[in-house]
Amino acid sequence: MNTENATSVATLGGGCFWCLEAAFVQLAGVESVVSGYAGGPSQNPDYRSVCSGNSGHAEVVQVRFDPATIDYRTLLTAFFAIHDPTTLDRQGNDVGSQYRSVIFTHDAAQEKIARDLIAELAAEKIWPAPIVTAVSPAPTFWPAEDYHQNYYANNPLQGYCMAVVAPKAAKLRKVFAGRLKR
Repeated sequence: MNTENATSVATLGGGCFWCLEAAFVQLAGVESVVSGYAGGPSQNPDYRSVCSGNSGHAEVVQVRFDPATIDYRTLLTAFFAIHDPTTLDRQGNDVGSQYRSVIFTHDAAQEKIARDLIAELAAEKIWPAPIVTAVSPAPTFWPAEDYHQNYYANNPLQGYCMAVVAPKAAKLRKVFAGRLKR
């Protein structure tokens, strides 16, 4: 991570990127959230190739944040609060490796924080099944097409947004009420 008062980056995958983006943009200290793809071998992936499940990429968000306002561990705590880290290649009805739970770390400090938090959560037995969230070095991040950016904000009445995205954003507001943007 960068030094204090500099922008840091987190790259996270936990199902549909629309859900993660809609949740993270609410947190104080989060400067931007970009939906995109990471983790596969193909260059310049697009939504169609990623949705096929054959690209190797996951739907992820890249979160730029001010570590003086919100630290990496708090971002990861929010991440674990809004998705199910125990389902391999799946979040609800979204099935495939593109929906895997993954933390792509940008340095050794992020890796340690991620692994330590996973161990703590596993020991607390919050979920009835083991955590399957992968932790690996951040590969190239490919921003998703423009129409995926701010998707929930631009399409709040779309069916998937109402049924899946809105509840996750609401859960984050409830659990992190004291950490929301004002």
